[in-house]
Amino acid sequence: MIWNSETARQTADHLLQIKAIKLQPQQAFTWASGWRSPIYCDNRLALSHPPVRTFLRQQLAAAIRSRYPQPQLIAGVATGAIAIAALVAEELELPMVYVRPEAKKHGRQNQIEGELPASGTRTVVVEDLISTGGSSLRAVEALRQAGAEVSGMAGIFTYAFDVAKTNFTQQHCSLVTLCDYPALLQRAVETERIDENALQTLQEWRKKPDSWSPA
Repeated sequence: MIWNSETARQTADHLLQIKAIKLQPQQAFTWASGWRSPIYCDNRLALSHPPVRTFLRQQLAAAIRSRYPQPQLIAGVATGAIAIAALVAEELELPMVYVRPEAKKHGRQNQIEGELPASGTRTVVVEDLISTGGSSLRAVEALRQAGAEVSGMAGIFTYAFDVAKTNFTQQHCSLVTLCDYPALLQRAVETERIDENALQTLQEWRKKPDSWSPA
C-alpha cells in the first residue's frame, strides 16, 4: 500500500529522473532470479543525489510516524537498505540495526548487526525495494526470533506482485511504500516517458513476471 498519491508521484519522478528505475520494454533486463523484465530498479543510486536522498529520508520518516506510532527501533535489510535505514533512523532520532540474509559463519555469527534492545522493542523494518517479499520477510522473521516486536515495514518501491501481497499477509506484516508499480507507470505515461504500446508491455509483464519474455 502506498502512503499517499502525491508522495508516490514525486517518488516516481525522482527515481525516473536519476535512472534508479529504468523502463526498457523492447530490451529486457535479466534479474538475478533469471526473470526477464522490462524494468530494472536500483534505488541505491538515490544515495548519490542529495536532493533525492533527502526527499526519501523525509518521506519514509513521515510515513513511519503516520503508520507505525511510537517506533523504538529502525532495522534495515542488508545490503540495499542499510544506508537508507540509517538516514531514516537519524531523521527519527532512533537507534538502528541491520539484518543480514543469514548469520555470519565467523566471529560472533550475528545475523542482526547492531544492538538490539530489550525484548518487545517496537521495530520498523526499512527496505529499498520489494519484489516477491522473500528476503524482506526473512529479515522480519529474524527480528521476531530475536525478540523484537515488528510493527511493519516501510519501503521506497514495490512491484506490487500478488505473491508479495500473499506473503506479507501470511507473515502478518503490514507494508507501506512511497511508490508502487501502478503509480510509477501512471506517472511515466503522464510525463511521456512511455507510450501506450510500452505501457501495455509493462502491464503484461507484471501479470506473469516469472514467464514473461519480450516480443
